[in-house]
Amino acid sequence: MASVLKRTSLKIGMIPADGIGKEVLPAAQRVLEALGSAIPKPEFIPLLAGWGEFNKNGKALPEETIRVLKEECDSAMFGSVSSPSHKVAGYSSPIVALRKHLDLYANVRPVSSVPIPGQQQSFKCDMVIVRENTECLYIKQETISTNPDGSKIALATRQITSRASERIGKMAFEIALRRGQERLAAPKGKESWWKGEPKVTIVHKSNVLSVTDGLFRESVRSIKEGTDRYAGIKMEEQLVDSMVYRMFREPEIFDVAVAPNLYGDIISDGAAALVGSLGLVPSINAGDNFVMGEPVHGSAPDIEGKNIANPIASIRSAALVLSSLGYVEPAAKINAAVDAVLMEGTYLTPDLGGKSTTTEVTDAVLKRL
Repeated sequence: MASVLKRTSLKIGMIPADGIGKEVLPAAQRVLEALGSAIPKPEFIPLLAGWGEFNKNGKALPEETIRVLKEECDSAMFGSVSSPSHKVAGYSSPIVALRKHLDLYANVRPVSSVPIPGQQQSFKCDMVIVRENTECLYIKQETISTNPDGSKIALATRQITSRASERIGKMAFEIALRRGQERLAAPKGKESWWKGEPKVTIVHKSNVLSVTDGLFRESVRSIKEGTDRYAGIKMEEQLVDSMVYRMFREPEIFDVAVAPNLYGDIISDGAAALVGSLGLVPSINAGDNFVMGEPVHGSAPDIEGKNIANPIASIRSAALVLSSLGYVEPAAKINAAVDAVLMEGTYLTPDLGGKSTTTEVTDAVLKRL
């Protein structure tokens, strides 16, 4: 991930795309603006993408959006996209395309529980899911043909490479290493509940997919085995079905989990249930030279325009972007403000059982800042 500390300004591409993305991204922008001199003056560049843009102009991801991101921006924020569940000629997901164009090979999703009044939480969860972002079934190479008897057969190509698997493995071990250092450096009274050594769990299904998942497993294992840098990090494995079961039964046993694209997508969305709502879970799409924040939730057309979407995931995603760029303290201030609002419980959106609006929750976070 990039580190750009010496700047006079911070140029952030803003891609609200569809649905509630147009409501939660402005909330994140307000919070970033409120940081004042703690970060370089942010400049927000509005950019187009999404299903709505496709229906207007025939392209879900305009070339100009790609150009501006590559040539003018330090980072970006993406809102949400509405993709049709059936095949539409000429359409492909702009978020998937952006990951490829910008080589954002890692999707990093922290899932951390915060005690919220009225929410039953019988466990502690503080894990990071690191999802490979560029291949697996998401390369979207599918064919359909007709058998002699008239029945249809659909085939999808699943691609796993050692290069992609090794670099996502390295990202996971680096995150585990950093989390371990942060725990040791935590001030008194703010120590982590995690008392053991940092741990990376490799998620796969190589007992069935011995070639593709076998390559992923061995490639990630080689990262730890090839250096002493990660000697203090424990390495474990979980079959993906077992991972899902154990994640819901005992999420406190997981620290950093690394998975191929499809598995990572499923378990990270499922993990949101552990903390109460998809509206709380942030993510970043990260490469070696660029980072793009993206709340985990979808476009939620059923609540679009009602000003009740939860802005927390978007606000936390902005904090993740700052942290990835090297602005760790301002990011920590944002997260502390969010935690305070959630723990107080006065301002909660309907997904958390409250009656507050997007605007009211954002205002509450700003007040805490």
